Amino acid sequence: MSIENQINELREELRGHNYNYYILDTTVISDYEFDMKLKQLQELEKKYPEFYDPNSPTLRVGGEITKNFETIVHEHRMYSLDNSYSREDLLDWEKRIKKLVDGEISYTCELKYDGASISLTYEEGVLIRAVTRGDGIQGDNVTTNVKTINSVPLKLKGDFPPKFDIRGEIVLPYDGFAKMNQERIAAGEEPYANPRNTASGSLKLQDSSETAKRPLDCLLYAITGDKLGITSQLESLRKARAWGFKVPIESKSANSIEEVLDFIAYWDEHRHNLPYETDGVVIKVNDLQQQEELGFTSKAPRWAMAYKFKAEQVSSILHEITYQVGRTGAITPVANLEPVLLAGTTVKRASLHNADQIEKLDIRVGDTVFVEKGGEIIPKIIAVDFQKRDLDSQPTQYITQCPECQTPLIRKEGEAQHYCPNYDGCPPQIIGRIQHYISRKAMDIEGLGGETVALLVNEGLIVNYADLYELKKEQVVPLERMADKSAGNLIVGIEKSKEIPFERVLFGLGIRYVGETVAKKLAKHYKFIDAIIEASEEELVNVDEIGIKIAKSVVEFFSSEKNKALIKRLQDYGVQLEVSAEKLANQTDTLQGQVFVISGVFEKVSRNELKKMIEDNGGKVSSSISSKTSFVIAGANMGPSKLEKAKALEISIINEDEFLSKVK
Repeated sequence: MSIENQINELREELRGHNYNYYILDTTVISDYEFDMKLKQLQELEKKYPEFYDPNSPTLRVGGEITKNFETIVHEHRMYSLDNSYSREDLLDWEKRIKKLVDGEISYTCELKYDGASISLTYEEGVLIRAVTRGDGIQGDNVTTNVKTINSVPLKLKGDFPPKFDIRGEIVLPYDGFAKMNQERIAAGEEPYANPRNTASGSLKLQDSSETAKRPLDCLLYAITGDKLGITSQLESLRKARAWGFKVPIESKSANSIEEVLDFIAYWDEHRHNLPYETDGVVIKVNDLQQQEELGFTSKAPRWAMAYKFKAEQVSSILHEITYQVGRTGAITPVANLEPVLLAGTTVKRASLHNADQIEKLDIRVGDTVFVEKGGEIIPKIIAVDFQKRDLDSQPTQYITQCPECQTPLIRKEGEAQHYCPNYDGCPPQIIGRIQHYISRKAMDIEGLGGETVALLVNEGLIVNYADLYELKKEQVVPLERMADKSAGNLIVGIEKSKEIPFERVLFGLGIRYVGETVAKKLAKHYKFIDAIIEASEEELVNVDEIGIKIAKSVVEFFSSEKNKALIKRLQDYGVQLEVSAEKLANQTDTLQGQVFVISGVFEKVSRNELKKMIEDNGGKVSSSISSKTSFVIAGANMGPSKLEKAKALEISIINEDEFLSKVK
């Protein structure tokens, strides 16, 4: 047998043993025999480097050093899930989706594991990339570290598609977490707080051999890609298992919300017997064609819902109420608590939201309060234990002046929050606006973080985001913790931000109520910043999904001469304040004012490609048929009720070819 064949046979044998042990939980050979075979392979690979394989089992031990984790844009966005907490929530969700799709709806129920979300990309059955969820649009490339996790297959088996992404959670089992903490305590180190945060932190360790030492596991639950040949969620789970992925076996089909609730009730009681943290159940529409028809909101799929198990509750003592100032001037009261353990995390602070919430719950300093950590990341106070209240307790008087600049606070009619109106002179507002501008979803300036922004403002080097483009390296080098190389990277990062597309710049400007989705809508509609500056409230309201509140805020922002001067400076520095020529070349007004509903399965282009074509040519995509619908694009297996409704409303029904001829 040739050396190459010997090496390849050893690799395949070790992959098989890994699969048996980490996926099937069965042992075929002893640990000693496995180690001996692994050692043999390592020696052969070292002696014959010409047969190097980046996915060899020997690389599971890690050793590569990653200084900076590259940012990768997800080919298919990683959405978050909407949350529900009751039977009524789920029934309301079912009513909404039944209005949008035809036919009977069945569901899959899967446990919601609490770990670090990950997206794995495979091409020709080989792991190409592992990327963290990040903000859902882009994340960090952690491939080197993920390759050390034994339950992540480096090579697949079976009838896998040529290319796809699979999503899941990197988790740390309870027993592995306990063992890690025992070792840390024995070494005189602080124990880790909880499995989830430890798993997440493990993915960003610079030395992959350190990641390899941690007993991480990877549980997969969603396949994403084009033309995968899969028709249902349950089928996708079965196929993923067959290809070599670790897919939890607890998933189950359900034909009604009542069956879903039975699944939830069972696991709410039995979840503590599982080896991992789980905080709820994810319910998905099983049929993938129905999923496509339901589509997404700006934040979450309409076809899925997370049911959260009842939140943990603890009591603590409220020592002090402090007030934070946001970048918009909004004041947020914060409860400073006696430290208490809640859902595996030590909680010292909780949000009090606003003055109305404090008054409603009659929260006072010195109270014993009940703290809950439910669907929100930040804990909240839900009630006061009045039996333990001191007789001398005084009602909370909400502050009347900004805690940072002492400007009298204002509260607009119909709004819950108080605001500091000192837009140009309140330090947290100035710093916050610049931090928002440089954030990942906006300008994503490499080498510039929130602390550095605060340092630059406090040193008097900048007072707004336009000032960033006048910074010189020699100004930055003397700053605390800023070496010559770091200063150079910061200046390069600022220069590179001039390439960021218009819609992200528009989001970064920090106009109140203009989030990512609204910024995209405005950029696409107006194409140039000058056109948005000149737009009236009436004109803005006519833009898709722009309401009067957003329109007023946009007009107010651009009516400020200071803001217009900032925009002019950004233009002069070369920041992208118009849609690129390349994007404009792919956009037309051919379908302007027309509303399309897409239904069925298509042969030449995917549903997502159809949506993009409609939007690129000025049209709008709707999920349901109404009198405002211009055309229904019908593919194979179009739902009968949609067909009936379209005919009743005398709406034109066109096929795939007829639509494609429209946009040619």
